[in-house]
Amino acid sequence: MTAPPVPAKGETAMPPLHHASLLDTVQEASSIKLNNRIYDMQAAGVDVVTLSLGEAFFDLPVPSFEGLPASRLHHYSHSRGLPLLREKLAKYHASTTGVPVDPDHEILVTAGSKAAIFMVLTALLEPGDEVIIPEPLWVSYPDQVRLARGVPVMTPWYDTVEDFASYITSRTRAIVVNNPHNPSGRRLGAEELRTLHELADRHGLFLIADEAYHEFVPEGVEFVSALVLDPDKRHTVVCNSMSKNYGISGWRIGYVLAHRQLTDQLIKLQQHLVTCAPTILSYYLAEHFENILEHTRPQIQRVVSLRNRMARMLAERGVECLPGDATFYLFTSLGASRLDSEEFARELLDRHRVAVVPGVGYGASCGGFVRVSVGTESEERLVRGVSAVASLIEETR
Repeated sequence: MTAPPVPAKGETAMPPLHHASLLDTVQEASSIKLNNRIYDMQAAGVDVVTLSLGEAFFDLPVPSFEGLPASRLHHYSHSRGLPLLREKLAKYHASTTGVPVDPDHEILVTAGSKAAIFMVLTALLEPGDEVIIPEPLWVSYPDQVRLARGVPVMTPWYDTVEDFASYITSRTRAIVVNNPHNPSGRRLGAEELRTLHELADRHGLFLIADEAYHEFVPEGVEFVSALVLDPDKRHTVVCNSMSKNYGISGWRIGYVLAHRQLTDQLIKLQQHLVTCAPTILSYYLAEHFENILEHTRPQIQRVVSLRNRMARMLAERGVECLPGDATFYLFTSLGASRLDSEEFARELLDRHRVAVVPGVGYGASCGGFVRVSVGTESEERLVRGVSAVASLIEETR
């Protein structure tokens, strides 16, 4: 055991902190930990081509709260979410997926989709229950399962949805899928979703679908929501994000679409954790819902197109990525590089001042990949960064 630090002269010794042992099973989110280092470097004046951030930077007007009900903006609102915002979300999902959603009972607006996923897991899992999580996985899924006293069961990146059946046991409670997928940009097709729904029906499982990137699909391409094949929401829970889809990640507005029996339980967690989503931001999003979509959708198409141009650029350099055409991520193979993903990311940052996320953070089977995000840099700087990735792969073979 490491000895506690010796207090400086005049300081009182701090007794060892006895924290919950559960937290020893949980890691910092690898992508966020890395980006905190990038923020520190940038604050020190270092120019870093940032291909590691999990968001898109859009040209957005500075919000004006004029015209909103001043007497309500600074106070609590309904724990299910502002009624007008729930109505807008229900109408939006009915028009984009064809699935009706009851705004009064089947929507819960949360402080970000991370909170939505965690509350769903907490509501569904008994201690020791298992959750199947396919790799590459979003970095928070396994640790959120652990925090909910469950057991994450990861499947390697090369498994298909047909392979998931072999991981199901008597303790399996849910399958988590990210669609469209961070970090590969892959979209699940209708047949793959049908297979997942059949597994859920056959084994009495929940299908938790994280659809936080559902707007980030190429123009003319249909996104298929998990709700389409389970419109009654018998076993399907969709977690989604307004802030991610609209380029306002720092606003932290997410939501859950689920059967009333589940949202009636989730509201207890919401009330005891955060009371309600931020009221002033909810009012703004509700009042400007359609205008925000109109403003951001062309920019979404631009960044998705940019993502696919960068994929072609890497392919021309002989660098492969996992298949996908959505989101603003590329999960890039290191091929024959002698470096693992952590070594590669460190070398890329030190030598080229380019930041990517090591693939091992997305699962044990993913150590031969790095995640490249195209959402936050100009095309000129993206080309520079992506070229550096390809060059370092060539140099380290």
